[in-house]
Amino acid sequence: MIESQRHSYHLVDPSPWPISGSLGALATTIGGVMYMHSFQGGATLLNLGLIFILYTMFVWWRDVLRESTLEGHHTKVVQLGPRYGFILFIVLEVMFLFALFRASSHSSLAPTVEIGGIWPPKGIAVLDPREIPFLNTLIPLLSGAVVTWAHHAILAGKEKRAVYA
Repeated sequence: MIESQRHSYHLVDPSPWPISGSLGALATTIGGVMYMHSFQGGATLLNLGLIFILYTMFVWWRDVLRESTLEGHHTKVVQLGPRYGFILFIVLEVMFLFALFRASSHSSLAPTVEIGGIWPPKGIAVLDPREIPFLNTLIPLLSGAVVTWAHHAILAGKEKRAVYA
C-alpha cells in the first residue's frame, strides 16, 4: 500500500462503463417500448441495447477481474463487499418469498368482497396439488438432497460415493 493512503479501500479510476451501461439500458427500454407498440425499428433498437449492455458487462467485469487479480487492488476489506451483497441478496429473496406466500395465504383464508368472498375466485381453474405442484416441489427437494449427499461424501473423503450421488 502507498504510504499516504490511510484506508484499506481501493478507489477506482474513472471508467466509461457506468455511462455505457446506462446508455445501453436506455436504448433497451426505449426499444422495448417501441417494439411493444409496433413502431418501426423497435426490435432493432431493443437488440442493439441488449448487445450494448452485454458488451458493457463483459468489459466492465474484465476490468474488475484485472484490478483484483493482476493489480492486487482488492484487499480483505474490499472483498467483504461482494460477500455482504450476496448475503443481502439471499435475505431479500427469502423476504420476497415470505411476502408472496403470506399474501397468497391471506387471500385464501380471508377472501375479500372484490373477488366475491370465495377462494379461488370464479373463473380460476385450480390445479390438483398431487400433480404438477407436487412434481414442482419434489424435483428441487430431491435435487437438494442429492447435492447435500455428494457434498458430505466429498467432505468425508469418499469421492466414489459422491460420484453415485
